Amino acid sequence: MHILIIGGTGGLGQALVRLFCDTQDVDQVTATYHRQPPELVHPKLNWVALDVTCEASIAALFVACPPLNYIVNTVGRLHTPNNTPEKTITKLDPDFFLDNIRTNTLPTLLIAKYARPALKAAQPCGFAVLSARVGSITDNRLGGWYSYRCSKAALNMAIKTLSIEWQRTLPNCAVVALHPGTVVSQLSAPFTGNTPPARQFTPEQSARWLADIILALKPQDTGKFIAFDGTEIDW
Repeated sequence: MHILIIGGTGGLGQALVRLFCDTQDVDQVTATYHRQPPELVHPKLNWVALDVTCEASIAALFVACPPLNYIVNTVGRLHTPNNTPEKTITKLDPDFFLDNIRTNTLPTLLIAKYARPALKAAQPCGFAVLSARVGSITDNRLGGWYSYRCSKAALNMAIKTLSIEWQRTLPNCAVVALHPGTVVSQLSAPFTGNTPPARQFTPEQSARWLADIILALKPQDTGKFIAFDGTEIDW
C-alpha cells in the first residue's frame, strides 16, 4: 500500500505521516514539504518538495508516479501574520481572500488533474482532502470568517463535483472531504479560546480517527463530507 500525504510538515499532516509509517499494511509513504526538508526519517518514508500553488510543481510530482492507494491533502491556511479571519465584511481584504482560494481550494483541483493515472493503477483507492465544518453552508449559523468559509465551501463543491466525474471514470475511488475537528496546531492556535477543552484534539488524536476513516473508505463513500467521528456533515 502506497500513501501520498500532501503537506506532511504541518501538525496534522506530520501526525498522519508518522501514523501511516507505523501502520503494518502500509508499504510506502510519500510526503511533501514546501521549503525545508523535515528531519523525520523512516524506512518507509520518502520526502518530496512541492509548491501546492504551482501547477508545474504538482504536475512534476506525478511524472512516472507509482500506483497510489490513497492521496490525502492536508494543506490549508486560516491566517497569516498580517491577516486573520474576518469578523465582519468591512474587514474583507481581496488579496487575503484570493490567497485563501489559492491555498485551500485550487491545489486539490490541480492534484486531481494529474493524480488520476496513479490512482487508476491502484484500485480500489481513495482521495481525501481536509476541509472544515465552517465550509458547510447548511451548518453556517455564526457568520464571519468570509475568506476561510468561502474557500472551504468552494473546496467542498470541488470534491463533490470530482466525485461525480470519477464515479464514471474511476469508479473504485472514494473521493471525500474530511473534517478533523478542532486540532491544536499553529493553524488553529489563535482561535481555540471559545472551544471547550474536551473538543480540542491533539494532532495525534485527530490523525488516528482520520486514518481509520481513510483506510476504511469504500467506493460507495464517494462524495461524502465526513467528520472525525465518522458522522456525515451536510454540504
